[in-house]
Amino acid sequence: MKAILTDTTLCIGCRDCVVACRQANTLEPEVPRRWETRDGLSARNWTSVVERPNHVYVRKQCRHCLDPACASACPVGALRKTSEGAVIYDSSKCMGCRYCMMACPYGIPRYDWDRPVPYVRKCILCYGRIKQGKPPACTEACPTKATIFGDRDTLLQEAHRRLHDNPKRYAGKVWGESEVGGTSVLYISDANLTFLTRGRELGDNTIPGRTASAMHAVPFAFVGMAATMSGISWIISRRMDLQPKIPKEKPEDQKDKRDE
Repeated sequence: MKAILTDTTLCIGCRDCVVACRQANTLEPEVPRRWETRDGLSARNWTSVVERPNHVYVRKQCRHCLDPACASACPVGALRKTSEGAVIYDSSKCMGCRYCMMACPYGIPRYDWDRPVPYVRKCILCYGRIKQGKPPACTEACPTKATIFGDRDTLLQEAHRRLHDNPKRYAGKVWGESEVGGTSVLYISDANLTFLTRGRELGDNTIPGRTASAMHAVPFAFVGMAATMSGISWIISRRMDLQPKIPKEKPEDQKDKRDE
C-alpha cells in the first residue's frame, strides 16, 4: 500500500504542492466564501499549506484512512478505499447527501456549491498517476522533499528513523500511524498537529468499526418504513372503499326542500 510522509520541519511554505495539485487535477479557479473554514481547502482546492506559530508550515489534504469513515458513511458507495492506498470518489454514484462530510474526523470533503448538480470534492491521491507508476503531483513538485511518496511500511520506518536520530527536532510521534486505524498520509513534526483533528485526540479505533451496526441497519430501516407506509395507505384506501356511499341530492330535491 502506498502512502505520503510529510516532514513539516522541511517545509518552507512555498506552496508548489498546491499549484501542482491544481494543475494535475484541472481544478477551476477558487471562489472564496465567508462561511467556509479557513484552512485553504475547498471543492476547487484539494491541498493547502497552513501556517502555524513559529513559521511551521503544515500541508493539509485528505488523510486517506486505512478504514475510511467517509466510505463507510456513504449509502451509495461513491467513496471507496483502493488497494493502492487512495480513497477515491465516483461522482456518478453520489447523491449529494454529504454524510461523508459529517463522518470524516479530519473535516476534509468539501461540497461544490457552484455546480447546478453539486458534488463532494477532495484529494484522491492522484490515483490516475499512481496507477501509471507515477508519484502524486504534490510530492513530485516539493523542492525540499518535505513530502515524499512510497510504500507505507517503508515510510513508517523512515519516519521512526528520523525520530530516533533527531529526538530534539521532532515531537516524538508519527501522526497517522495508528489514529482511527491508521492513514495513508503520515506526518512528523516539531509542533503539535492535533489542530488537524480540530484539537481532538481520535484514538486508535476505526470510526467505521464504531458505527458499523448502525449503518448496516439503515437499508432495513428504509425497507421497513416503506412497507409500513404502504400498509397504512392500503388500509386507509380499503376503509374508504367500504364506506357506504351517500347519494347526492338532485337539484329538484333541493328545490322541494326550500319550498317546504
